[in-house]
Amino acid sequence: MEKPLAIKLAPNSIDEVIGQKHLLGENKVLRNLVNNKKLPSMILYGRPGIGKTSIANAIVKDLGVRYRFLNATINNKHDFDIVVEEAKMYDGIVLIMDEIHRLNKDKQDLLLPQIESGLITLIGMTTSNPYHKINPAIRSRCHLFELLPLEEDDIIEGLKKATKHSDLEGIEIDDEAIKYIAALSGNDLRYAYNLLEISYYSSSDKKVDVEQVKRINNKPAFFHDKNEDGHYDVLSAFQKSIRGSDVNASLHYLARLLEAGDLDSIYRRLSVICYEDIGLANPSLGPRLKAAIDASELVGLPEAVIPMGEIVIEMALSPKSNSAYLAINKALEDVRTGRCSKVPNHINSTAVGYLYPHDYPNDFVVQEYMPDNLKKKNYYEPKTTSQYERSLKQIKESIDKLKKGQN
Repeated sequence: MEKPLAIKLAPNSIDEVIGQKHLLGENKVLRNLVNNKKLPSMILYGRPGIGKTSIANAIVKDLGVRYRFLNATINNKHDFDIVVEEAKMYDGIVLIMDEIHRLNKDKQDLLLPQIESGLITLIGMTTSNPYHKINPAIRSRCHLFELLPLEEDDIIEGLKKATKHSDLEGIEIDDEAIKYIAALSGNDLRYAYNLLEISYYSSSDKKVDVEQVKRINNKPAFFHDKNEDGHYDVLSAFQKSIRGSDVNASLHYLARLLEAGDLDSIYRRLSVICYEDIGLANPSLGPRLKAAIDASELVGLPEAVIPMGEIVIEMALSPKSNSAYLAINKALEDVRTGRCSKVPNHINSTAVGYLYPHDYPNDFVVQEYMPDNLKKKNYYEPKTTSQYERSLKQIKESIDKLKKGQN
């Protein structure tokens, strides 16, 4: 089986890598490391098709070092054992590892001491955010380098280079077709190479124009992988748009998530938004969101877009308050930093001296509930973006006034 053009175009040197000038440009970090023949363990991360594997392969070829390629998901522990033994035999090896965020504990325990000693130099690759997805033990032993999304000019540069490859001998293609393929690629160079190749081989006269490309694919390949960073970028933009009360942007990112068929992520993120960003400004939204989720589950896609669209419009245009979110985070900060002391005796399990509020007028009596070292602490600062929270503010001020009067 013949290799795809994208594989044949893989760079043999960092000079041949498309894009990533912030790492490989003149006097930039990875170029200087190669020039100085120094290779530390590292993790290359970024979305698909932007050059992680290409850079890893180019580095080891430029340095002329012994290396092996493994996938953290596909290769088993025995494969990793072989690499370790080979490293011992040759006093060192570079291990290029794809999907490093999926490295399980057995393989990790095997590799960690070898990476620590320098016997194995790791070049890990992932489309996930390493700060969230990669085990801290591995991460702490590696330098992290983020690969940036390729620009359209980078894709065009790569496509023009590809047209000179012997596999595409005699190809006729103009700038308009190259730009069209680049636009369809979603800034994924591998996708662009594949589309160019199939457009060439599916023509009868080796001519590739816009119409020929349209016959292959007329739908933009927008980046959305529900397991990786592109997905989290869309979810992040979705939440920020609702938080910012931009109903049109909110619906746009909702549409992208719906088009990917990812209802579960939509449900979870809307639930977070409901309580983090809208919160006490509109507490009745919680039950209404639950009803919209239940309706979406009942009808499924494509009809689920209707209740989802309706609730997102309401959430985007709702008054917002993060007062509850801020309050609980302040409380958590005190607990996590050890700023808490013994529970007061009158409200502990024995409750000696406890005053039962329901025995008093208005079901309220002033007594201290906070530990001694936090008696003056105030976590909740009401906002006034809605009538409901303004009423909570008035109640809180009345209670604070009573407490102050007694003290």
